[in-house]
Amino acid sequence: MIGLPPPGAPLPHSVSQAPFDPVADQAAEGGKLAEASQLRIMWWKFRRHRIALLSAVFLVLIYLSAIFAEFLAPYGLHSRDTANIYAPPQRVHLFHEGSFVGPFVYGRSMTLDMENLRRVYTEDRSNPQKLRFFCRGDEYLLMGLVPGQRHLVCPPENGTVFLLGTDRLGRDILSRIIHGARISLTIGILGVAMSFVLGIVIGGLAGYYGGWIDAIVQRMIEVLQSIPSIPLWMALAAIMPVTWSPLLVYAGITVILGMLDWTGLARAVRSKLLALREEDYVQAAQILGASPGRIIGRHLVPGFMSHLVASATLTIPGMILGETALSFLGLGLRPPITSWGILLTEARSVNTLALYPWLLFPVIPVTLVILAFNFLGDGLRDAADPLR
Repeated sequence: MIGLPPPGAPLPHSVSQAPFDPVADQAAEGGKLAEASQLRIMWWKFRRHRIALLSAVFLVLIYLSAIFAEFLAPYGLHSRDTANIYAPPQRVHLFHEGSFVGPFVYGRSMTLDMENLRRVYTEDRSNPQKLRFFCRGDEYLLMGLVPGQRHLVCPPENGTVFLLGTDRLGRDILSRIIHGARISLTIGILGVAMSFVLGIVIGGLAGYYGGWIDAIVQRMIEVLQSIPSIPLWMALAAIMPVTWSPLLVYAGITVILGMLDWTGLARAVRSKLLALREEDYVQAAQILGASPGRIIGRHLVPGFMSHLVASATLTIPGMILGETALSFLGLGLRPPITSWGILLTEARSVNTLALYPWLLFPVIPVTLVILAFNFLGDGLRDAADPLR
């Protein structure tokens, strides 16, 4: 046959003289997993989840805005304009009579409607007022420490810029939402940190040792979970003295939220440790003399990290909603502290909502942050799960 060597002749072949390198061979085949760390592998998985990635960017921006709230807010937290009580939101325009002017708002005047007993604001289309940027405005202390007077956006000269309207005292709602983010967002982080410490430590001890320790922990968890959450929150928040400073009230709400949300995590940690403590690598670590703390922290907890990540991203929104609900009911934070829940207390009246619906704007950041945390948790859970 054509192309075949004669009988008895050696077949042509070649052998690579390079040393055997399994990492290089896998990389040459397109796989980078052999030389990548666990965090890098998680990042590769996470960035494929587009919604989770966008949620992470959104949350980072929200938390940065909470840090620089005084600079980003057009007005001070307690600045009042008695001439613009219950003023509706102002629209930002770029063009006036067909020509580009830049960001501006129209001036407006206020008249009293004595028939309906309400204020009526009318725009003056012949009076465009340009917004000012990086300008001097209300004085403030950035994070309560650094004095400053510069704002990202300032109202026009002899004008106003109420992008989300004002409340019953003439305070800018947008500025108060930006300031309130600092309290509402940090109370979730602090509460989750406390509940995670309690849940991992108590649940870890119960699952690793078992026996009478597990029995005591389980009975304690059952007692706490049998109490209705909302009445318990209300009772614990109501016992805080009225004479406490706003800082002590803030710390008290954080402690309450953290102490109530650790039970579910503790049970999840206990069940996982009961299953993992019989694995060969755990018994090998015990034989080598590793302490229980090291075994739990270095060998067992990473085994169900995806569950912990999902629990964290679901617990933080629960903390935010808990603070918002308590403050809305008047049993949480109290003025002069400002949070999203306190801002929503202005919208408790149906008559007020019918006349001034913009008072409900603080519910928008609450909804967006909770959705972002849920999407972020979904992406992090998938990235941390070794089976995905």
